[in-house]
Amino acid sequence: MSGGCFITLEGGEGAGKSTLARALAQRLQALGLTVDLTREPGGSPKAEAIRETILSGQVKRHGPFVEALMFAAARIDHIDRRIRPALTRGDWVICDRFIDSTRVYQGALGRIEPDLLDELEQVTIDGLTPDLTLILDLDPAAGLMRAARRRRPGEASDRFESEALDFHTRLRQAYLAIAAEEPERCIVLDAALAPDALAQAAWEALSRRLPIPQTA
Repeated sequence: MSGGCFITLEGGEGAGKSTLARALAQRLQALGLTVDLTREPGGSPKAEAIRETILSGQVKRHGPFVEALMFAAARIDHIDRRIRPALTRGDWVICDRFIDSTRVYQGALGRIEPDLLDELEQVTIDGLTPDLTLILDLDPAAGLMRAARRRRPGEASDRFESEALDFHTRLRQAYLAIAAEEPERCIVLDAALAPDALAQAAWEALSRRLPIPQTA
């Protein structure tokens, strides 16, 4: 990399990751930086096609490991076609979900053996890890209510939103465990804050951890 930084946003359903990603991108762009705003699963044509299949629930019946393989296939294409080229150019990349989502959804909750999931992760990312991960922490009941409000009339909940509250509670605990294990990479933010306040807290975290220029 030559100047670019890789930021990932993680958290449960309805935590506000997409809104925060846009707010951070705007602030960085105002300083004259080039920012690639992307998401997982998705971010490249092939990965977006896999995203549609996963979130439709078609893969669920095959079990968490097959689901993890699908996420890995999407991630490899996303990294190769979009993330790594952007970082090589010196651009900043902000990604809505990345490796921690797989660790939590398919690992901690899907009960895939940690060693097996770690091996899959290493092959998938090939040394690419985020410079900073912001974990948006929110009461899962509140997050599910937010997710329901953002759906269009008649739109069904996706593969993960439709899980029971206990699933989302364990998901929250798993994210907090990752943050505790990797404090040098992860910062936990209170996602119950108003969007502007959350964006400010996130910006302060970026300013402490990453080489952000002070002027354009």
